[in-house]
Amino acid sequence: MAMNQKTKLRKFHQARWDEEIIFEMSVKGERGILVPAAESDIVGAIGDGVSAIPAGLRRKTPAALPEVNQMRVNRHYMRLSQETLGTDVNIDISQGTCTMKYSPKVQEHLCARNPGITEVHPLQDPDTLQGILEIYYKFEQFLKEISGLDCFSFQPGGGAHGVFTNASIVRAYHELRGDTKRDEVITTMFSHPCDAAGPMTAGYKVITLMPDENGYASLEALKGALSERTAAIFITNPEDTGIYNPRIEEYVQAAHAVGALCSYDQANANGMLGIARAKEAGFDLCHFNCHKTFATPHACMGPAMGAIGVREELAQFLPVPRVKFDGSKYHLDYHAPNTIGRVRSFYGNAAIAVRGYAWIMQLGADGLREVAEISVLNNNYMEKKLRAIPGVSVWYAEGKRRLEQVRYSWEKLKDATGVGTADVMRRMADYGLQHYWTSHHPWVVPEPFTLEPCESYSKDDIDEYVAVLAQISKEAHENPEFVKNSPYNLPVHKVPAPSIDEPERIAVTWRQYLKKRGKR
Repeated sequence: MAMNQKTKLRKFHQARWDEEIIFEMSVKGERGILVPAAESDIVGAIGDGVSAIPAGLRRKTPAALPEVNQMRVNRHYMRLSQETLGTDVNIDISQGTCTMKYSPKVQEHLCARNPGITEVHPLQDPDTLQGILEIYYKFEQFLKEISGLDCFSFQPGGGAHGVFTNASIVRAYHELRGDTKRDEVITTMFSHPCDAAGPMTAGYKVITLMPDENGYASLEALKGALSERTAAIFITNPEDTGIYNPRIEEYVQAAHAVGALCSYDQANANGMLGIARAKEAGFDLCHFNCHKTFATPHACMGPAMGAIGVREELAQFLPVPRVKFDGSKYHLDYHAPNTIGRVRSFYGNAAIAVRGYAWIMQLGADGLREVAEISVLNNNYMEKKLRAIPGVSVWYAEGKRRLEQVRYSWEKLKDATGVGTADVMRRMADYGLQHYWTSHHPWVVPEPFTLEPCESYSKDDIDEYVAVLAQISKEAHENPEFVKNSPYNLPVHKVPAPSIDEPERIAVTWRQYLKKRGKR
């Protein structure tokens, strides 16, 4: 049914299929496609394809795969798709700090699904890979201009992997200088958790600074934590409150004064494209999450690409290979005596690089700046409307603007009605909206929810999203138990929270399920 234009609310009910697990649909002997046996002349020329596999690697029995015909397989997955929410069917403002941008379909059909991309292999001769190497090279030039840093690598498999890689570069830098006492990294509470986890995985002790009333750690707190043991600071700016630290250059200067490096987590760069750069703030390293900033699919946490950038002095430590251009040909350069080595099998995720490159090419420099401007405009428009909803509050830096996101709280609603952020999140789905993101744990802001409309959503989209939250606030004040027991219009209704902590009731594979049911 069409939206009620007065209330901006939709009547929504999702399909609910009593669908079997595909293993339960298996019928012995049924096939989706019949694969012909190899012809005798092929077997004579190259063998049967199996005998070349070492005996120790061959299965003793065939894989226990479901036997289902093609029509039933298609019907099965189409039904499951009707029980799913996603950016192609609903407003996906909800993933604050993850910038759930729209990934243009032209990038999918003309670029990422092009056989020239999907069928390349990293072990091909580079002479046959000139197209994708050119894209890698030019994508690097774009990111150099956007960040101001001198060299990039696309080898890391995601943003957190990029942070780990930068931490490894920091370690290599200090070791080459013989400065082995530096075993600490400083980050902040509202920087992304990978800014603590990456350096810790790389072997550092991590010091996390808490926010002051402005939403970010004070300069005095940072100076108090800095010492001759500090290897680097890893900081997100704006942090996950959407608040930009206006004194960030002073933070970098303070770190440099004690001999530390500075790594800029630019996963929240969506509101700063063409406006602010890592170079002018004095950073030595940075990383971008391509799915956040450059409209490549989020893809359920992968595949991804963490693009890492460094200033010229640190280029010697970058992973190998790097894509170089000699004026006539693109090639992979493995010559780097001080490299940290590979952090992934091959150079990078080609399909992600192509999508990001295509997106930048479509927009151009002016378009990138417009992305940032609309992101900030959308966010501040949404903040103003949400502040008017009973039960909503905004934490930190009262009276100051946010950039691309806001850390909100339902604390007042919880105190007044008993309905908290998890209850609101479930009830949203009854109106056809995907879950929102609350916060990293532990919750510093009580009953948090973090929204980030970015540039992909229209005023109408934002109005509809806000109208749903306003309606839920109204329901919570009138009938809190109704909200607490939601959702009602989805394939799955409210799941008891303790169930995920009961291992005997959980089976993550079909084999495990059969074993727990005593059938195997």
